[in-house]
Amino acid sequence: MIVAGAPVRLWRGRPYPLGATWDGAGTNVAVFSEAAAADPSGSVWLCLFDDSGAEIPVELPERVGSVWHGYLPDVGPGVRYGFRVTAARRGPGDLQERSKLLLDPYARAVSGSVRWTDSVQPDSDLDSALDVPRSVIVNPWFDWGDDRRPGTPWHRTVLYEAHVRGMTARHPDVPPEHRGTYLGMCSPPVIDHLQRLGVTAVELMPVHQFISSRRLVELGLRNYWGYDSIGFFAPHNLFAVGGDRGQQVREFKVMVQTLHQAGIEVILDVVYNHTAEGGAGGPVLSFKGLDNAAYYRLDPNDATRYVDYTGTGNSLNMRNPHVLQLIMDSLRYWVEEMHVDGFRFDLAAALARELHDVDRLSAFFDLIQQDPVISRVKLIAEPWDVGEGGYQVGNFPPGWSEWNGRYRDCVRDLWCRNANVLGEFASRLTGSSDLYEHVGRRPHASINFVTAHDGFTLRDLVSYAHKHNEANGEDNRDGTDDNRSTNCGVEGETDDAEVNSRRERLRRNLLATLLLSQGVPMLLAGDEIGRTQGGNNNAYAQDNEVSWLDWSAADSSLLDFTRRAVALRAAEPTLHRRRFLTGAAVDAAGRPDVAWFRLDGQLMGSEDWNDGDPGVVVWLNGELGETDKRRTPVVGRSVIVALNATWSEVELRLPDRSWGEQWDLLLDTTAADVHEESWSAGSTLMLPAAAVVVLGAAVGVLSG
Repeated sequence: MIVAGAPVRLWRGRPYPLGATWDGAGTNVAVFSEAAAADPSGSVWLCLFDDSGAEIPVELPERVGSVWHGYLPDVGPGVRYGFRVTAARRGPGDLQERSKLLLDPYARAVSGSVRWTDSVQPDSDLDSALDVPRSVIVNPWFDWGDDRRPGTPWHRTVLYEAHVRGMTARHPDVPPEHRGTYLGMCSPPVIDHLQRLGVTAVELMPVHQFISSRRLVELGLRNYWGYDSIGFFAPHNLFAVGGDRGQQVREFKVMVQTLHQAGIEVILDVVYNHTAEGGAGGPVLSFKGLDNAAYYRLDPNDATRYVDYTGTGNSLNMRNPHVLQLIMDSLRYWVEEMHVDGFRFDLAAALARELHDVDRLSAFFDLIQQDPVISRVKLIAEPWDVGEGGYQVGNFPPGWSEWNGRYRDCVRDLWCRNANVLGEFASRLTGSSDLYEHVGRRPHASINFVTAHDGFTLRDLVSYAHKHNEANGEDNRDGTDDNRSTNCGVEGETDDAEVNSRRERLRRNLLATLLLSQGVPMLLAGDEIGRTQGGNNNAYAQDNEVSWLDWSAADSSLLDFTRRAVALRAAEPTLHRRRFLTGAAVDAAGRPDVAWFRLDGQLMGSEDWNDGDPGVVVWLNGELGETDKRRTPVVGRSVIVALNATWSEVELRLPDRSWGEQWDLLLDTTAADVHEESWSAGSTLMLPAAAVVVLGAAVGVLSG
C-alpha cells in the first residue's frame, strides 16, 4: 500500500521486461524513451497514485541505452501509475512535456478513460493527470488448470466474427450484470449457441484498450468497434464486470478458458497499424509523449506531419526496432499469458511498409516467421490499407491466411446483382487457387466471407440498395458506396410477402455458398438470426441497439438452416479439403477431383463459361486424393452442388451414371426444413429459381 507523503523505496531494477512486472515481492518498472535519453538533462518519472488519487512521483534511477528502469519493493497489484518525461524539445517532431501524464505502452491493465479537455492537447501546458487513464499493476497469476488449446485444423475451422459487448448486451438469458462483458461472452447461453451453430473459433473485434475520439464524445456517440487502441497489452476495461483495477485481466482469462473447454478457439482482431493518439493536434496520451519520432512515421520533409496509411491520422513506425519489439512482445503476451489461439491483423498491409511500397518480405513478416511462439498460431491478415498500392489480396507470405475481399465481391455480384461472373465464381468456390497457390499456400489461405463488421449485415445486404448512416453524424458521407447489394424492390423493411420471400431465399443462398466453398468460412455474428443495422454499413460509433444482437427477434428458421449448412460442411470431407482441386484423376475410374457440368448434364467446355447460362453444376469427388495425418486416404462421398442464380425455374439433368448411380438431397435453400428425396443418374429435376441444391452420392459416409 502506498500513501502520498510517505517515502517510496526505489531500487535499481532491471531494463527488461518492459512495463510494470510484479514478481510476488515487488514491481520492476522499465520504459523506453530515446527522446529522453538523447537529452543530457532528460529524465523519466514514474508517477504512482494512492487510493485517494494523490500523485507520488519518483524519478527512475537507472538507464540502459534508451530504457529507464527501477524496482519498487513495496508496490504491488492494483496500484495505478503513469509516466512523465522531462526532455528538451529539440525539433518540431518532439512532444516531450512534463505536464503530460502518460500511459505505459506495456500496461497490462488500464483504469479510467479520457476526459476531453485542452490538457491532453500537444500545444497545452495544462497538467493532464486528472483527464487521462492510469496504467495498473496486475497480478499475473491465474489457475489455468488443464487448459488446452483446441488446435482445430485450418481446413475444419469455421470462424465467427463477434463483438464482446454486442454479443450479449441484449441477451435475455445472460445475467444482467454479465451482459456486454467477457463473462457474458462465455456464459452458458452463448456457449450453447456457438456449439449448436457449429463454429470452431470466435474472432473477437478489438479488445485491446481503446478510447472514443473527442469528435464522437461531443456528438454523444462512443467508439463501438474499438479500432483505436491505446494499450496493446491491456484487455479493454469496460468489458469487465468487477472493475478496472486488474479484474479485466482475470475475466478475460476466464473467458478464454471457458471457450477452450467448449472446444472453441479465440482469435483476436488486433490493431497494430496505428494508435488512438491520431495525427497532428491529436491527444498526447502515451507514445507521443514518450517518443513521438520513434513510435510514429513522421513526414521526412515536415516532422510536424504524420504519415498516414490507415486513414486515422498516424501509422506506427515499423522501421524502428523498439516498435517491432513492442508488437512482438504484445503478440507473445496474448498467446503465452492470455492463451489466445491466433490473430486477425487490421489493415495488415500497413505493417508491411518499410519505406513506401508494401514489401511482402518486410521486417515485420521476417520476425513473425522466425518467432517460435507467434509463427505457430493462426495468423489472418486484412490484406489492404488506404495507402497507394495497399490492396494486397493474395500477396501475403506462406503461413498467413487473408480476408478474401475478392471472394466477398464475387459472391455478392452473383446473388445480389445477377452479374455474369461464373468464371471467377468457379475460382472463388474452389478456394481461390489463382490467388494463393503460386507460392505454395493451401485453400485455408482464403478466409471466405460475405459480410463482416465493416459493411451491411446479411439481412441488410438483401434489404438495402444504399447505405443509411445518418446516425453516425457525418451526413451519410461515411461508409462505402460499393455495397453490391440489393433491396429486392423495396428499400428497407417491408410487409410485402413476395419481397420478404426473395430476401429469405437470398440469405440462405449466400450462407450456403459461403459454407460450401473451399477455404475457411467466416460468419458475422447475428447473420444466422437475421440481425439488421437498419441499413447502416459503418456502425463503428453505434454502441447501442443498432449494433447489438437482438436475440428476442431471432429468425429461428434461418438459424436452423445455418446450423444444417455448417453441419453438412463438417460431415463431408469433400467440402473441407486440405489441398486445392486440380482437375486431375484421383480414383480408379480415372475421374477427376472436380468436374463442372452444364444444366443439361454435359461437361462444360471453355466456351460455356461466358455464355450467360443461368446455372452451373459442380461435381466433387468423394475420393479426395488426400491423406490424413496417418497418411490414410481420406474418403467421403461425392457431392453435387447445383446453383441457379436467376429468378426463373430451370430444368436440370443430372450427370450420367459414370459420375454416380444415385443421389440424395442434402440441402435445399428453397426449403424451410429438411426433407428426404433422391434421384438416379441422368434424372431430370426442376432447379428452383434463385436456389442452391446439394446432393450426395447414396453411399455410406466415411470419416475424413
